[in-house]
Amino acid sequence: MTALTYHTAGESHGPALVITIQGVPAGLDVDTDFINHELSRRQGGYGRGGRMKIETDRIEILTGVRRGKTIGSPVVFKIANKDSRLDDLERTPPVYKPRPGHADLAGSVKWLTTDCRETLERASARETASRVAAGAFARLILKQLGVEIFGFVRTIYDSTTDVTITAENWREFVRKRDDSDVYCPDEAVSEKMREAIRQAKIDKDTVGGIVEAHAFGLPIGLGSSMDWRDKLDARIAYAVMGIQAFKAVEIGLGRDCAARHGSEVHDPIHFDRAKMDTNTLGFVRTSNNAGGLEGGMTNGEPLVVRGTMKPISTLLRGLPSVDLNTKEAEPSQYERSDICAVSAASVVMENAIGFEIARGALEKFGGDTMLEIKEAHERYTELARSLPLQPPGDSLA
Repeated sequence: MTALTYHTAGESHGPALVITIQGVPAGLDVDTDFINHELSRRQGGYGRGGRMKIETDRIEILTGVRRGKTIGSPVVFKIANKDSRLDDLERTPPVYKPRPGHADLAGSVKWLTTDCRETLERASARETASRVAAGAFARLILKQLGVEIFGFVRTIYDSTTDVTITAENWREFVRKRDDSDVYCPDEAVSEKMREAIRQAKIDKDTVGGIVEAHAFGLPIGLGSSMDWRDKLDARIAYAVMGIQAFKAVEIGLGRDCAARHGSEVHDPIHFDRAKMDTNTLGFVRTSNNAGGLEGGMTNGEPLVVRGTMKPISTLLRGLPSVDLNTKEAEPSQYERSDICAVSAASVVMENAIGFEIARGALEKFGGDTMLEIKEAHERYTELARSLPLQPPGDSLA
């Protein structure tokens, strides 16, 4: 079957966002409530701007679904924009003074125009609603395979939570995250984060942060070491760095590996026969510094990914810039924006990662229907649990 892929279209203030998902197996129950819930979470978070008070993001299914189930053809979603005014020059005027940190200047030069609007309407983070919809849809496939994902805010500005997330405790942190308007499962740190955002607003400034996602129930062997383009860690890094305003991505211990010896980094392997029925197949670790990925493949441990979002580039007070028409010094032009969108970014990353994992799962267990995929997953697990299938040293062929 066709590889699982998706494409997005639409401008920030155009009529709608459109998402096309290809390579979808037939027979998947489409839980629109789950997808819309993820879209609603993306709209939330302390420090968001006025746009989110206008929109109520919901998917409209245009193709690929009949009576609530996929039929094997491309699935197309539409998310309507209530704030649609792209051709109204009074409400959506040209932008001639580019914002440092945004795509404004590079895009204007690239497409040979002095109106930054031609670039910023597509470069806008409004597009991330499309990626949340695609990722949430893909997570419906993962749920059928016992894989679940949990994302949250680790840091905003100089406030960081030190909560430890594990396969045993993550569910109790879901409620704590959902009770926090900054999406941090640590109320004491949440208040410090809110204070940083409040102060940034007073200063007419913005703040960024670090978001983190964990995936649980992953089978060993998603991804591949045989071609660099098939390495799951590379695909995840690509997906995360493609999110607007993200400047860094880490898996597992990440950059902290640089300050440790190999003996302090690599996760020792043990075998526990009592855990053969788990996704680790009995191969257990005393640490997870690799973040669930070795050689571009899942190793049975939870996947751990962190992404760094820079502060929003639209500041109430502006930054030094130039008028692209006159080339004279001018402060950057203001476009309605957020003070902090780190909370929303955690939802985007959580779902973007979900899509890449689902893509890897379909490559491993691919079939035309969900029934075949689930059976392939179960059969693979049975075979892996039965290793060695023949005397050591003999080829499987």
